[in-house]
Amino acid sequence: MTNSMSLNKSIYSSIDNSIQLATSMFGTIPNERKQLLQKLSEYIQLRINQHKKVELIFICTHNSRRSHFAQIWAQTAAAYFNIPFVYCYSGGTEVTAFNPSAVKALQEAGFSIKQKSEFNNPHYEVKYSDTSLFIDVFSKKYSDAPNPTNSFVAIMTCSRADESCPIVHGAEERFKIPYEDPKIADGRPEQESVYNKRSLQIASEMCYMFSLLIK
Repeated sequence: MTNSMSLNKSIYSSIDNSIQLATSMFGTIPNERKQLLQKLSEYIQLRINQHKKVELIFICTHNSRRSHFAQIWAQTAAAYFNIPFVYCYSGGTEVTAFNPSAVKALQEAGFSIKQKSEFNNPHYEVKYSDTSLFIDVFSKKYSDAPNPTNSFVAIMTCSRADESCPIVHGAEERFKIPYEDPKIADGRPEQESVYNKRSLQIASEMCYMFSLLIK
């Protein structure tokens, strides 16, 4: 069912433009992926109907690109469609860093991103509106703080993480929605366009998932 509630007007206009583009791509999402996204939305809807919070951890091997894209776009989509009590996280099976090309792609999509430290694994403050709390983004294992340790949903965004995490301890449900790693374009002329394309694809699918919900 399509969400009939009014859309969040506090979202940055630049992100709103990106979301408009992402939602215009719903027709390009393959049916098999729509079925996966619908199953996840049904779980979220059940939690909402039970007046329970929804905690989603997007998991990829290095927690540097796809899982961050998914975390940030999912949190933004929940806000955009006015879906309450949704909390999105990300993690990996290894700790690396939030990839600079992924950061740039999100900035180009309209997010306000501030780097808060200069360490090998810096923290970034990501905002989608002036009224939202910032999302603290950095690379971490899926079991590391501040991620929840129980009653969460594990969403595997790459097949390698799915294979290396046969059991995600504490997960109430587990879904597999893999994306091709934009890292394949690193160092190539098409690097920036590949990162932007992957960000937009994930934005489209996260928006599709949350558009199916009603409050």
